[in-house]
Amino acid sequence: MSDGFTDFLDRTQAFCRELAQNNTKDWFEPRKAKWKADVEAPAKLLGEIMAEEISRMTGAPHTAKLFRIHRDVRFSKDKSPYKTHLALLWASADADDLAPSFYFGIEPDSTTFGCGTPGFDKEALIRYRAMVDAWGAPLSDIIEASGARIIRIGPPPLKRVPKPYDADHPQGGLLKRKSLALGVDLPAGWRDTGDGLVAALTDCTERLLPFRSFLAERL
Repeated sequence: MSDGFTDFLDRTQAFCRELAQNNTKDWFEPRKAKWKADVEAPAKLLGEIMAEEISRMTGAPHTAKLFRIHRDVRFSKDKSPYKTHLALLWASADADDLAPSFYFGIEPDSTTFGCGTPGFDKEALIRYRAMVDAWGAPLSDIIEASGARIIRIGPPPLKRVPKPYDADHPQGGLLKRKSLALGVDLPAGWRDTGDGLVAALTDCTERLLPFRSFLAERL
């Protein structure tokens, strides 16, 4: 039996599609109550449910975060007031845990479920590069086996392999990165199974668990 979140996904994409065409306060304010009821409230519930699932699957407590719809336009040339997508994040509840977080993004016409880190700080970047130098081959194998794609979050990669690593290092592509995240689409035909969105997101989590576990153990 479907969990009811399929309709939520459809409503969210429809709302984001309209918002993308009418990204103004005058358009949004009369529809704010609709956003809160049809999108924000069920998104928070989905976040709580998946936090329990991810905590069970990883063996580590996770908390959910729903990103606000308002854009920070202080330092942006684009003054559009609202984000035209919805984003949920599930991160370890342990502040000292460097394990990658899980992410679900809903765009007007697409979705992405991901796992990764938006950017390493200075010390974590040193550890990450040392890990890639030592364990890059099995990490690449895990990424390939997942069928996921590396997605761009955080700072752009370097143009050259950083020193002290050789310019022709076999894992040069990974060494150039200052962040690392994988993304997958919802399983093909997930709507036809009738199991619902939570089951589809759980399948996505399972696909990315080896990647998450590998980095969690070595960072």
